[in-house]
Parts: sequence; C-alpha cells; structure tokens
Amino acid sequence: MRHNVTIEEAQNLLVNAAAAVKTTMVSLDSASGRVLGETAAADYYVPPFNRSAMDGYAVIAGDTVGAMPEQPIILRVEADGASTPGRAMARGAAVKVMTGEPIPEGADTVVKYEEVRRQGDTLAVYRALPAGENVVPLGEDMKPGDTIAREGTLITPAVAAVLAGQGKGRVRVYRRVRVAICNTGDELLHPSEGPRPGKVYNSIYHGLAARCRELGARPVDLGITPDDVEETVRRIASGLERADLVVITGGVSVGEYDVVEDSLQGLGAEYIFRRVLMKPGSPMLAARKDGKIIVGLSGNPAAAMISFELIVAPLIRRLMGLRKTTAPRFQGEMVDGFKKASPQRRLLRAQLVRQDGKNLVRLTGAQTNGVLKSMIHCNALVDIPAGSGPVSAGQPVTGFLIGRVDQADGEETAWVPMVVPGRGGVGRGTDAERDPQTPWIITKY
Repeated sequence: MRHNVTIEEAQNLLVNAAAAVKTTMVSLDSASGRVLGETAAADYYVPPFNRSAMDGYAVIAGDTVGAMPEQPIILRVEADGASTPGRAMARGAAVKVMTGEPIPEGADTVVKYEEVRRQGDTLAVYRALPAGENVVPLGEDMKPGDTIAREGTLITPAVAAVLAGQGKGRVRVYRRVRVAICNTGDELLHPSEGPRPGKVYNSIYHGLAARCRELGARPVDLGITPDDVEETVRRIASGLERADLVVITGGVSVGEYDVVEDSLQGLGAEYIFRRVLMKPGSPMLAARKDGKIIVGLSGNPAAAMISFELIVAPLIRRLMGLRKTTAPRFQGEMVDGFKKASPQRRLLRAQLVRQDGKNLVRLTGAQTNGVLKSMIHCNALVDIPAGSGPVSAGQPVTGFLIGRVDQADGEETAWVPMVVPGRGGVGRGTDAERDPQTPWIITKY
C-alpha cells in the first residue's frame, strides 16, 4: 500500500487498476450520453447521389459555354423535378430541380432560378457555368469506410445524428456504470427527517449522486451506515455485489469512530493507497476486492466533493470506457487574494470567467473545510503548490476545470468553461486545446 500519494499518483493508481465495464447493444434513441463500445464506420455515401444545393435548373456545363448577358444560351426544359431517375440528360436540355433533389444523370451543374428566364419550354442562361456549381457531390459528407466516431467516444447529439444518417438504429455502447455510495456516521439524518439535537443532514450523498448522474453513471444508495464495523462490512459487501465501484464517506481517519479501515480488513480487501497530499480531502483511502475498487473519502462534504471530482471521477470515466479520464487544467489570473499560506498542496474553490481578454479566477466563498456553499458556483479548483505563501490579486494561477467538463469525449474534442450569467458552467471547444498543460479558452454566451 502507498502512503501520502499525490493527486496525480492517486488518479493513475486507480485508473490503472480498473477496466471498462462490458458493452451492450442499445437503440440509438437511448444511446445519447453513452460511450461507444466499438468504432463506428460509415456504410453508405452521404449524400447518396449528386444533389442540388439550390432551387434552379440542372444543366450540362458545356452547353452554357459562350453565354453572356447580351447573348444568352437557349436551352429546352425537358422536365420539371427529378422525375427521370436513371434517365440521362440530353445535350441542350435543362431540368427543374429543388434544393436537395438528385440531379439527373449527365447533368453536372445547377443554375439558380434568379439567374435565368423561362418562357414556356425554353430557358435563357446568361452566363457560362463551371461544372459542379451548386451541386453537392455524392459522398461529400461521408463515404463507405469513413470513421464516424472511435470506440470510447461520448455519443453527443452530433454523433447520434451522423449514426442515424447511416441507418444505424442500434449501436454498441458501454453499459451504465453503477456507483454504490455509503455514508457513515451516527450523526447523519436523511433530508426527509425532522431536525434532531446533535444531528446533521446527509448532504454529501445527494451531491455525489448528482455528480454521478452528470458523469453518466448510476448511483446506488447504500444508505446511512452507523459507526459499526460489522454493519459497515455488510454495506460494503452489498455495494460490491450491486455496483462496479463503492464510495464510502466518513470513517477514514484514525479516530475511535473511524471504522472503514477495520471494515476493509474484515472484508479482506487489498489496499491501494492511504492518504492523499491535498487540502481539503487528505483523509482518503482506496482498496480492491474481487476486482472492484472501494474508495473512502472524508466525511466533510466539501472535502469529499473535491476528492471525488479529482480522483474518483477519472476512475468513473475509465469504467465508462472514455479515453480521456482526467479533468483539463487551466491558467488564469486571480481577481481576489487568499491570505493564508499553504504548507501543503491546497485547492481553492473558484469560478473561472473570461473578461476583458483575460481568464479571471474569483473565489466562490469561504475556503474552510466545513463550508459547502462555496461549491455552488465553483467550476474551477485553483491548485496552490505546497510551501506557497499567500496568493495576491493579479497573481497567475493554474488549476483544474471541474463540473460538466467530464463530457469531453477523447482526443477529438476538448471543453472550455462558458460563463452563463449567474451560473458557472462549461461548454464545448476545439481539439486545439488537448494538451492539459496549455491554457483553456473561456467563452461567454
């Protein structure tokens, strides 16, 4: 077992210890937000024929040579609409076509309605047309064998549309990852219960469960577990049977009521690491039992959410089959300072915005371990190295983008924060920003 590991070491230890869940076939209608379980390739040409890009007339470009405003070329209108499939266009003819319709065989260009004059069955063309004008060629979008999306790619609306355009009504995806969540502590109450002296509401389950759903995983509620080794063993064992990953909050320190370590020993679990060099969230452990991973997080809600975001979320992405697992990094400039020194690596809850051409970082509130409210508008964690002094306004900082940045789907795309008035969030960017060491562009909308 490793002790006092870095965030990056913890990420790597867990991701390398896990394998993606099995794949299954689902209907395309239910595949959105899932991860492709195999590379999808095109079977057909899109478009499947040469089609008109405009309302106009399909003609043969060679028939318009020499056409001028003062001396038009006169063509005969052979038919209206694409009513002659398989019939070759005759020289000197024109066929009326609408946008998206196939152009007749032999035709190689389309002249717009507004550029011609029709009188009965004759058509005056006033300029020479190059071949291919206003024609969308066969297979311009896709050709048989073209890659639509690789295995490990998130099925976004655009991917779903392209799959549909290839007639793929069923696709292979990784099944939903199940995350069992167990919250330990005699002091915890379910939010539906009335308040009691000395008790606190179990906020962390609902925060972690909501994040699991955002990631595309399914939370499994193991309930509030009292500070009892036998009961904790039973709950963890149940989680191992029902889910792909077990997350426990509370009971991971070394106090009298911290029962998780004894419970894992009772289960015969193999430890992976204990304690992570970060603040908040350093009380953390990970173990493996029957090929599944058990992660113990701090019972402090804010610390647990930060640890979950940086260390458990990459593991979930790995189980989901995503190729990209870790959150991207950003560079920015502090707007407000942080007065405390950081003897150990510290993560500050902040919001990253784009303003006046700069990436600006504003703290979202108090940074003490017991404060959960500052997670509400937090879309970034400022990474303060161990041994740092206070952070001053205007100081350059780096950190991790968090939240819905998980929807990055591998090497093809990257994600950037987008600031919505009154709410922090992220949106899709370009694949130019793949390198986690490069700054991430912030966009307003």
